[in-house]
Amino acid sequence: MRSDYQQLVDEISAALGAPATLEDRDFGLIAFGAHEGEDDEVMDPVRTRSILQRRSSAAVRAWFEAFGIARATSPLRIPPDPAAGVFKGRICLPVRHRGVVHGYVWLLDDGHLTDLELGGRDTPPDPRMAQAMESAARIGALLAEESRAGSELAEVLRELLTSRTDGKAAAAAGALRDALRDTLRFSPGTPLTLVAVLPWDTTASDAAPLPALPGLLAACPLPAADAGTPDRSGPGTAEPVLAALVRLRQTTSLAPAHTAADHLLRSPRAGSAPAAAGRAGARPTRGAAGIGVPTRELAELPDSWRQALDAARAARAEPRLSPVAEWTDLGAYRLLTALPAAAPDPAVGPLLAPAHAELARTVEAFLDCAGQAGRTAQQLGIHRQTLYYRLGRVEKLTGLDLDEGADRLLLHMALKAARL
Repeated sequence: MRSDYQQLVDEISAALGAPATLEDRDFGLIAFGAHEGEDDEVMDPVRTRSILQRRSSAAVRAWFEAFGIARATSPLRIPPDPAAGVFKGRICLPVRHRGVVHGYVWLLDDGHLTDLELGGRDTPPDPRMAQAMESAARIGALLAEESRAGSELAEVLRELLTSRTDGKAAAAAGALRDALRDTLRFSPGTPLTLVAVLPWDTTASDAAPLPALPGLLAACPLPAADAGTPDRSGPGTAEPVLAALVRLRQTTSLAPAHTAADHLLRSPRAGSAPAAAGRAGARPTRGAAGIGVPTRELAELPDSWRQALDAARAARAEPRLSPVAEWTDLGAYRLLTALPAAAPDPAVGPLLAPAHAELARTVEAFLDCAGQAGRTAQQLGIHRQTLYYRLGRVEKLTGLDLDEGADRLLLHMALKAARL
């Protein structure tokens, strides 16, 4: 189906004699026509970024949407704005099907399209534009069909990942196998893994088609109640997440999963929790992704999902694992993420107060450095005597002895768990 998109975009470019690109309604690149001539003649920063990164930025998206493209039913002419990186004007052809916008075709208005009649309520469009809009309508039908297929796969995947009994899980695995075979010619025994993107904005009621990424088979957003994300901070703070099913070429290479995770993290729906952000004092949260252990059995996907979710949580908590973590690389976090949510240990609780954040950071660095004072002081950029002073304050505050291995273990694990 992706080759059909390319063919239709090429038809539009040929009909209007201008470079065209096709993006979905989330501004993810689907296809683009050939660009002839010197780059500085037909390109600008927005077009270059869209092609190279396969997505436009949130600021660019907001700028174009301000012209009403999501509501448009006919072509729109958008003027250039060098301040926004749009050095050349655009003509936007809304891609719709049965009244629903599924994407946009963008044409660079490089001068010779200035006199092109777009058409309006009382004016018929230029025949070339009418032909281009016919191609855009065919694109809309294809995107709608792809969206329906993606929605069906997403629903079956959601059923499998949220099943609470073995019987329901087995039935859902069978339904997913049939759906993948019917829509994607999926072969049993193909290696698969799951990617978790946390947090994910699930407020949108409509799902855009999946981006054209190698191996990305299905994706479903899961509300916090179904996602399995433990609530560690109080009622209402568990976060929604996106589950993405990725096909691998072999179980020893997770490259397609990393590609999918990196792309999804650039989505405007990643890394934001609107419900939490609306509360007083709440801060925007950055997104992170986790990748589960590959499997060839659909029935084992729920296990891979729990691993992917734990890896995403660990990537949020530990900078060295961010922004994409594999479950096999988590180390101690494999144990910590599996623990049920619990209140902080009484001895460590006082250290977790905001007023002692510097002390907590210092002693965690000390424990990360295996108790090597010189290495810790260098890492923190402080004098060794300052380090000893802070560690002494930690011991007084917690009642723990940093010369005792058991006390070190308790403190180290408690500090790590607190950030989950």
